[in-house]
Amino acid sequence: MLDKAKQHPKLGSQTIFVNELTNGILDPAAPMLGPVADGGTIIANTASGCWGPMITPEIRGGHEVTRPVAVAGAEVGDAIAIRIRSIVVTSSATASGNDEPMAGRFNGDPFCAAVCPGCGVEWPRTRVEGIGPTAIRCEACGADASPFTFTNGYTIAFDDERQVGLTVGKAEAEAFAEDADRLMALPDASIQHPILTFAPADLVGIATRLRPFLGQLGATPSKAMPDSHNAGDFGAFLDHAPHIYALTAEEIAEHKTDGHLDVNTVREGAVLICPVKVPGGGIYLGDMHALQGDGEIAGHTCDVAGTVTLEVHVIKGLDIDGPILFPVLDDVPFLARPLDEAERIRVQALARKHGVRKVEDDAPVCFIGTGPNLNDATTNGLERAAELLGITVPEVMNRATLAGAIEIGRHPGVARVTFRAPLNLLDAKGIGAFARGVYNIPSASA
Repeated sequence: MLDKAKQHPKLGSQTIFVNELTNGILDPAAPMLGPVADGGTIIANTASGCWGPMITPEIRGGHEVTRPVAVAGAEVGDAIAIRIRSIVVTSSATASGNDEPMAGRFNGDPFCAAVCPGCGVEWPRTRVEGIGPTAIRCEACGADASPFTFTNGYTIAFDDERQVGLTVGKAEAEAFAEDADRLMALPDASIQHPILTFAPADLVGIATRLRPFLGQLGATPSKAMPDSHNAGDFGAFLDHAPHIYALTAEEIAEHKTDGHLDVNTVREGAVLICPVKVPGGGIYLGDMHALQGDGEIAGHTCDVAGTVTLEVHVIKGLDIDGPILFPVLDDVPFLARPLDEAERIRVQALARKHGVRKVEDDAPVCFIGTGPNLNDATTNGLERAAELLGITVPEVMNRATLAGAIEIGRHPGVARVTFRAPLNLLDAKGIGAFARGVYNIPSASA
């Protein structure tokens, strides 16, 4: 949707409102919205990811993400910096848990190649009949057609301020299932069945905090692929797969943009920098999570609908292969945090004592790495950091040990390589200003 009154044919609209969703496939040949101006704003209503789409076999990619938005001036070989201005949860409740694929209901991959076990139709249209794990029925033959079920699941309610959550008992979960559409607050364009329909209640009375973030945020890959597979770990499942979205390992590495991160620090206040692999970039988002412990070790977390405001900036010539993140200060690992004033005074005294003429000016930066497993993902993140900054992998390893950390983004294969990097190297790549803004570091001229 465009605000045509404020759109310049070359510069784009200052604001783009997005209320359209994909059917789970990120296709660079599909028309994009926009363009939004360089420096402009994207405001989107997002659908919940994971479980709702997972029980809706008509959806082909594992998630329902927003229709991509082109950014004016973004060309292949550039990057787009995304300031996450706000993330607001609109769902009042959701359900989640460990998954188990249902044999005979998919062709090689239950996330993107569902098959009805009754009539054999691929990506069958389904309807909801009643509640519970057998409620998803093929419209053509009536068979129970959900490709997934829970091994251990829960239903969770949120307070009105979306600050805390509490898992509820079976009777309340079933009441939620009867009112699932309203409680999930899915966007009008969504075709997913609300996961509250399944009414799981294996965990009762567990309290937690909300800290919403985007599991999907990035730019469009340069070859069509399922949205949940736009990353090195899930993408590996496409390698010579038996369905129509199969790719080779080489194609996956070349075309993916790692937009499916599930990194819980991609939240309000952070800046995410994404590679541009198609003209306009094609910024999309979705898979909002109300909360998540590092690693998303259960395979899934509390998927919710919500509204998001993003500000986008084109960085010309920043030819990167995967995402770079400037997390909010609270999310920066202890050793990677900028030194405070008292620490700087101590360090300067130490420098004078030991003849060190200049203490390095630096700032935190996080390089996201992905791969079939966490070892490969860590190596990928280290190599991406070294390539961008023009230093060696052993130096990155030392910096991440001395003044940083290696953390799990998503099990099995998303890693965060975070360390304080020299500001002169970040400035040389045109991204130092983002570090200074997020961490309130004086500019070089100050």
